[in-house]
Amino acid sequence: MKILVHTCCAPCTIYPLKILRKEGLDVMGFFYRHNIHPYTECLKRENTLKSWAETVSLKIIYQEGYDMEGFLRGAAFRENDRCIFCYHDRLMATARMAKKGQFDCFSTTLLYSKFQKHDTIRFISESVSKSAGIDFYYYDFREGWKDGINESKELGLYRQQYCGCIYSEKERYYKK
Repeated sequence: MKILVHTCCAPCTIYPLKILRKEGLDVMGFFYRHNIHPYTECLKRENTLKSWAETVSLKIIYQEGYDMEGFLRGAAFRENDRCIFCYHDRLMATARMAKKGQFDCFSTTLLYSKFQKHDTIRFISESVSKSAGIDFYYYDFREGWKDGINESKELGLYRQQYCGCIYSEKERYYKK
């Protein structure tokens, strides 16, 4: 079975990739970039993913362009609920790409992070699955959180300290 996995970065992909391959799935990644700010952060994550993916023979589709303005327009005036917009945007793009590429299903490394809104991600993924006409593969990857963190540190991978959006960057660094 072919699966397209939305991947936000290399460290968050380590454990899900191991599980999906152990489950016998043919895995390809999809790097969505419009939500990652600033652009230099986007490039750090993308370059780290490219290097690491080569070492584990993981093919990745890299989204073209950098529509920061579109992301900001979508999140504007709903900053407190921005994650819902962002999850939907990334997961819909992944589902559409999976459908177009004739994959059997899609999933996301967002299900790996203990900092993300897991139940919301699952709900949105299931909804997107229905509207895009492609199956969603659910797995709670959080069980391997520490394993993935430890391996990413051992490999010396760049590890970001915020989810990617400009709002979370502010929350991470700006302390009143």
